[in-house]
Amino acid sequence: MILVNTEYIAGKELKMLGMVTGSTIQSRNLGRDITQGLKTLVGGELKAYTEMMSMARQLATKRMVEQAEALGADAVVAVRYTSSSVMQGAAEVTAYGTAVQFVNG
Repeated sequence: MILVNTEYIAGKELKMLGMVTGSTIQSRNLGRDITQGLKTLVGGELKAYTEMMSMARQLATKRMVEQAEALGADAVVAVRYTSSSVMQGAAEVTAYGTAVQFVNG
């Protein structure tokens, strides 16, 4: 499966199949909150949260790809990501794009 953030793939004619999405909601861990809260006192990257969000993006992407494959897609174009807080201590990450098939190979 090819994933691109552009609306085209060089050298390919595309047939649009429709929008596909994948999302996940991740919550923070109390232990992480305490250690990461202490980190905010001295500054720097909050690595535990960076890792959590990276894993959330990977899972959302996987779910989007599964939806595209179910449509018979060869690729997903115009891939985008969003994140939002859904409640205190939990964030949703969504991946979305347009599933396409290649016309004439």
